[in-house]
Amino acid sequence: MKKAIVIFMIGTLVLAGLAAWALKGKIEGNAGEIARAGVVFILVGFAAAFGVSRLRSRRRGEPAEDELSKRIMTRATSLAYYVSLYMWLFVMYIGDKVSLPAHSLVGTGIAGMAVVFLFCWLGVRFFGTRNV
Repeated sequence: MKKAIVIFMIGTLVLAGLAAWALKGKIEGNAGEIARAGVVFILVGFAAAFGVSRLRSRRRGEPAEDELSKRIMTRATSLAYYVSLYMWLFVMYIGDKVSLPAHSLVGTGIAGMAVVFLFCWLGVRFFGTRNV
């Protein structure tokens, strides 16, 4: 129960930070800013769906972590780790070719890692885990 509430609190704080950035920052409305905001909304939506799933399981009296969910999470995190290593190599390669500041590249890489984990988790969830 506590983990589900923490998920909702962090999601709310992220959305509040995004709203503060939108209201106080110099918004140009270009494609990069729209893409960043879209990624944040997708990740917060994933976190909200994950939190709702935990709350429903809690209401039904199911354990918070069973063997299948642990195995899915372990498989998704290991797959996301390996994909993220190659993604960071790509970000380092692109970093020499574009004129973005380093902090923007690092922020993009971190958001990319979260999106990679989302896709890995969805893939493992829908296609199942292999007995490897």
